[in-house]
Amino acid sequence: MQLTKQEKRRRPIRWALVCMLIPGIIVTLIYSYGPLLGLGIAFQKFNMTKGLFGSPWVGFKNFEYIFKLPDFTRALVNTLSISSLKIVFGMLTPIIVAILLNEMRNLAYKRIVQTFIYLPYFVSWVIVSGIMGDLLLPSTGAVNAIVKAFGFEPIFFLADPNYFVGTLIVVEVWKGFGFGTILYLAAITGIDLNLYEAASIDGANRFQRMLHITLPGLVPIIILNGTMALGSVLNAGFDQIVNMYSPLVYQVGDILDTLVYRVGIIGDRASMPRYEIATAMGLFKSVVSFILISTAYWSAHKFADHSIF
Repeated sequence: MQLTKQEKRRRPIRWALVCMLIPGIIVTLIYSYGPLLGLGIAFQKFNMTKGLFGSPWVGFKNFEYIFKLPDFTRALVNTLSISSLKIVFGMLTPIIVAILLNEMRNLAYKRIVQTFIYLPYFVSWVIVSGIMGDLLLPSTGAVNAIVKAFGFEPIFFLADPNYFVGTLIVVEVWKGFGFGTILYLAAITGIDLNLYEAASIDGANRFQRMLHITLPGLVPIIILNGTMALGSVLNAGFDQIVNMYSPLVYQVGDILDTLVYRVGIIGDRASMPRYEIATAMGLFKSVVSFILISTAYWSAHKFADHSIF
C-alpha cells in the first residue's frame, strides 16, 4: 500500500515528536527507575565501603528487626491516627471553603482570599515550624497571650501530649487547604450551569442548589483525592513532625518515619547509621501504599461506579 503525499509529509513530523520524547525518557530512567536498584539494600547488611554489590545478603532480617523494635507498635498506631485525621480534615476543609468561595459574588474579594489561603502552601516546613514555635510559646507567644487574656493558664502546644496532635492537624490543614481549594473550585467550574438555572426555575434556593448540584458534581474529584490519599496513609508528615516534635511528645507524635530516621539514619553513639533499616521501612511502606491504592481504586470502580481514567 503506497502512502499519499500528505502521509509522507506527516511521517517526519511524527519522528520529530518521538525524538522530543527521548530526553524525558532518559531523565525518567535515570532518576525514577535507576534508584530502584537501591532497594536491594533492604535485604543486605549494608556496608558503605563494600557498596551495594559487595555487601552480604541477609534476606528479610532487616524487616524482622523493624517489626521487633520496642517502639514500632506505638509508632505505627501514631502514624495511622495522625494520617487519618489529616486526610479527613485535609479533605473536608478545602471542600467547604471551595463551596463558600464559589458562592461569593464579589470577584475581587474572592481572588484576594484565594491568593492569601494559597500562599502558605509554598512555605517550607522549616519556616512554618519556626513561625509556629514563636506563635505558640507559652510565655511570649501570640496564641497564649490570647489564652491568658481569657483567664486561662498558658498551654504548651508543642510539648504537651494532650495538645500536640491537635496542633499538628491544625497547622497541616492551614498550610495545605489552599491548594485543595483550587482543585475543588476548578471542579465546580466544570459543572453544567444549566443545572443551576433549572433548579432556580424549580424554586431551589442557594443551599439546595449547593446540596443537590454542587456536592454531587464534586464526587468524582473527592473519590480521586481520597483514593490517592490512602496511598499516603503511612506518611503522617515527616517534614512537619521532625521539625515540630521533641522527646516530650514521642508518646503521641513519634511516627514510623521519625522512628526509622533516628534508628536508621542518625544512629547513636553505640552504633553507626543503618541505611538498610531505613530502606526496608521505605519498601514496606511502598508495598502497603500500593495495596491500599489498588483496593481503594477497585472499590470506587466496583461500588461507586467511578473510574480515575
